[in-house]
Amino acid sequence: MLADLGLGDGSNLGTADGRIALDSSVRKTRQGHYCISTTDFFFPLVDSPYLQGRIGAANVLSDLYSEGVEHCDFVLMLLAACRDMPEDQRTICTKEMVRGFRDACDEAETAITGGQTVLNPWPIIGGVATSVVAEGEYVPSDGAKLGHVVVLTKPLGTQIAVNVQQWKHQNNRLWKECLEKKVADDNRAEDMMHAAVCSMGRLNRNGGRLMVKHGASAGTDVTGFGILGHAQNLTDNQVAEVGIELHTLPCIAGTPAVNDSVFNFRLAVGYSAETSGGLMICLPEENAEAFCKELEALDGYPSWIIGRVIESKERKACIVDDFKVLEV
Repeated sequence: MLADLGLGDGSNLGTADGRIALDSSVRKTRQGHYCISTTDFFFPLVDSPYLQGRIGAANVLSDLYSEGVEHCDFVLMLLAACRDMPEDQRTICTKEMVRGFRDACDEAETAITGGQTVLNPWPIIGGVATSVVAEGEYVPSDGAKLGHVVVLTKPLGTQIAVNVQQWKHQNNRLWKECLEKKVADDNRAEDMMHAAVCSMGRLNRNGGRLMVKHGASAGTDVTGFGILGHAQNLTDNQVAEVGIELHTLPCIAGTPAVNDSVFNFRLAVGYSAETSGGLMICLPEENAEAFCKELEALDGYPSWIIGRVIESKERKACIVDDFKVLEV
């Protein structure tokens, strides 16, 4: 839709032909450093405005971490306060969103240095995250190497978990179908939502900081395009003629059954949208297990080897026919 507008100047690093394509804008400065910046926002998917703010910050910062960046130098906050709420509710909701955003930024050891605020029908929060690094302090996105394995640091299924919780609150047709088919009940819906919120609110910082140490060759994070969509976007921008073959889909427990029996979110074909999803990282096979173990020690959550970088003149990403669904 926007291709004919000629956006960008062809000087972005880490993407095919220097185009606008991947998670962040990576530019070489006149002083010889690299400025990595990204922007994103988050609309209400959770009941708690505090958690909305925290997830919003984690979502913005994740794009930097997918470049192997450890430190975010500063964040500009983008805030939309809900104009349709009564003033007292708007004040509480807005303050809690900002508090959650700030707490996540504090955890990331970065500072909110400015931003913009507007009134909007929906409360929205997000921002712009920026890091200035030297060569060797980040992982260019276009260097995936043949034979490297692909690691995922968070499970899939956040969209499904959030929707099941909404169905439950609405007591609608889809929720009744979940009950009738015994794929979800009140407890299972709460468990799925809890797992999703914990995942969405967790920073990808430790995963990012380990990428350089363990020799990562490329990376992205898994968000709105789904895991296969982001894998394809990554392979489209590789220097080498390589693709990605996915053989394992780690999913929040219970979400595959909902996808298969009640509503098709396209989870099994790799296109179920995620929010503040995990890092998808190409690593030397001999380093992948050590990366996963070190990250689990830091974060308290597992990561998984889910695929491999393969030869592909067409630079295609795919899910193998006999892929495995891993419920976690």
